[in-house]
Amino acid sequence: MNRDHSLRRLLTLPIATLAAVAVVSACSPNDESKSAPSSTVPGVATSAPTATSQAAAAAATVEVKDMKFSPATVTIKVGQTVTWKFDDNGIPHTVSGLRDVGMGIDSPIQRDGTYSHTFDTAGTFDYICSLHPQMKGTVVVKP
Repeated sequence: MNRDHSLRRLLTLPIATLAAVAVVSACSPNDESKSAPSSTVPGVATSAPTATSQAAAAAATVEVKDMKFSPATVTIKVGQTVTWKFDDNGIPHTVSGLRDVGMGIDSPIQRDGTYSHTFDTAGTFDYICSLHPQMKGTVVVKP
């Protein structure tokens, strides 16, 4: 009886370890390029995801620096991509669309890196930094 108990205890640790590894593996993404952004500050991304594929070339780049979007207005064509480059000495920012419910301009909070969005509809799209609403920008999309 004591021998059965010892054997059971001896097998419990390796089985529990294998089960834990299986659970962690099942919850991890299969493709490293789809992994979530890493961050040392909760809620602040330090590696920026993009709303478009990495292969899409930006028709316009907006710098997020010195507490402003520069240039404040860019003009592109339908189907083209705008990339925002975050470089404001570690100050967190967002790119958040106004009145564009279906357009999806909504970056995570970022201190560095880039965020890209492809515009599939013509129009004028205003955006702000939701953390600093005095920061405003506009994307004009021509047909």
